[in-house]
Amino acid sequence: MDHLDEMTCLLYAERQLDRARAQAVSAHTQDCAACRTLLRALDRESRLLTRAMLEEDEPLPSRLAEFQERARKSFGWIWGVVFGLAATGVYALYTNLIEPWQLRLEQAGFGGTSLLSLLVFQGAFWKGWQSVITLLEVLAMLTVAGFGVVLFRRRLRRGSALALVLAGLCAALALPVTAGATEFHKTEGAYELSRDESVKGDIFLTCARGRIDGTIDGDLFFFGQSIEISGHIKGDAIIFAGSARINGQIDGNIRSFANNLTITGSVGKNVLSFNEVVNLDSAGKVGGSMTALAESVGVDGHLGRDLALFADQTIISGVVDGEIRAKGRTMSITSSAQVGGPIHYTGDQPANVASGAKLASAVQFTKAEHKSRYTEGHYYVWRVIWTAAFVLFGMVLFLLLPKFAEESVRAGERVGAPLGLGLLVFPAVPIACVIACITVVGIPLGVLTFGLWILGLFTAEIVVGAVVGNWILGRAADTWGLIGRMAAGFVIVRVVYTPLEHIHVIGALVALGIFMWGMGAISLALYNRFQPKVSAGALAGSMPPVSLPPHTTIGGIQPI
Repeated sequence: MDHLDEMTCLLYAERQLDRARAQAVSAHTQDCAACRTLLRALDRESRLLTRAMLEEDEPLPSRLAEFQERARKSFGWIWGVVFGLAATGVYALYTNLIEPWQLRLEQAGFGGTSLLSLLVFQGAFWKGWQSVITLLEVLAMLTVAGFGVVLFRRRLRRGSALALVLAGLCAALALPVTAGATEFHKTEGAYELSRDESVKGDIFLTCARGRIDGTIDGDLFFFGQSIEISGHIKGDAIIFAGSARINGQIDGNIRSFANNLTITGSVGKNVLSFNEVVNLDSAGKVGGSMTALAESVGVDGHLGRDLALFADQTIISGVVDGEIRAKGRTMSITSSAQVGGPIHYTGDQPANVASGAKLASAVQFTKAEHKSRYTEGHYYVWRVIWTAAFVLFGMVLFLLLPKFAEESVRAGERVGAPLGLGLLVFPAVPIACVIACITVVGIPLGVLTFGLWILGLFTAEIVVGAVVGNWILGRAADTWGLIGRMAAGFVIVRVVYTPLEHIHVIGALVALGIFMWGMGAISLALYNRFQPKVSAGALAGSMPPVSLPPHTTIGGIQPI
């Protein structure tokens, strides 16, 4: 008796034979035990193969499953090291930067509050949010309403949804509109607030020249070339100008970012100044403290509390009721000076104190040491710590976003395109954020975008390190291989870049190039990801697929 071959049995199991041939095979398998066994085996294999192709979660082999479980357990200490180094970095940032400034500001008489409360609650721009509180409330209500419509859209009919929308619009129109207490004035020429005029709130003033002779019940925000204040400001004065002169009375604080600041009037609280020249005239009086970062500082008037200075040249001729902490090149104390507290001075040469000066104690002078940081051991220790922290930060990003990390690294390998795009993105994003914040309404969007830009700066060097690692070791086949190349390349970039830091121009250019390269690669990866893709079939033409009748092989029935 002739037996059936495997192809015939397989075609029979898949129902690919014609009716007559299928009946012949069925009759043969009923009489032949060998062919019946072969047909059952092929049918079982076909069913197992079909089931395996339809399963979504295919079980891993035992070795891979054990390795995955072992790696999952080892992630505990990896995350511990990550958070430990992150805490070390935060501690280093706080002890080396934030804490010294906090101590100086508290010693300068800012009420002994923390730096956060100083910036948020006593800051210059916090009160400006009062003018947009109503807008933020309306936006919040509209957002909640939008979420409600999305959640209940399936349960609402079209008529009910239309009625709900109309009712919401009527309610929004019926809300009482509060009159804003903030005034905005913008002109290319001069602005003057006369003596008999007053502003019942805050005022934002943008002009070339400003003159305030009247009364402002709130704060003054000035942006321009020059301003003269001879009136009365009951709040704070925040000044961005080339020249500022204070002849009147300010009950609050002065925050000045100008070329020169002259105070001949009275300031009720504190003065914080980032200027080239700061002068407290003999007729001027500051009730609180003064903190100045300037090239030249002169104090001829009366200062009610402490004086903190970072100035190249300092001259004290007036009265300082508190202590003085100064750092600079030269310091002179004339015979008419009176200082009620201790004087701590750090400079290149001792302070010049006249014989008639009335000081509570002698000047405590500390010689400024200009020692290179590259000769100190802790510099390299912190370099290693920061490098390890960046590597772990990159590892976390690559594990969270493996596909996007690979796309960014591949985009960075093109060099020319990411550098060109980074040259555009690097300065354009901060400018756009500033423009958005000026419009007041766009402040949340501007702050969020600027935060993402800062995050891009931190990740740019990581992307460049991964590109360098790929160039040296070749492309990685998996995520962990890419992480290893990123770590090696990042260390190489840091080792090459560190000696160039003391060469200011070359170091700045190299750092700028790294930032633009990395940010350009990230921007290019984002662009490629959101760019719509056209399938090859659409380009070749839209040909409808040919449908075959069921249980039919392509090419017809094949002979045995």
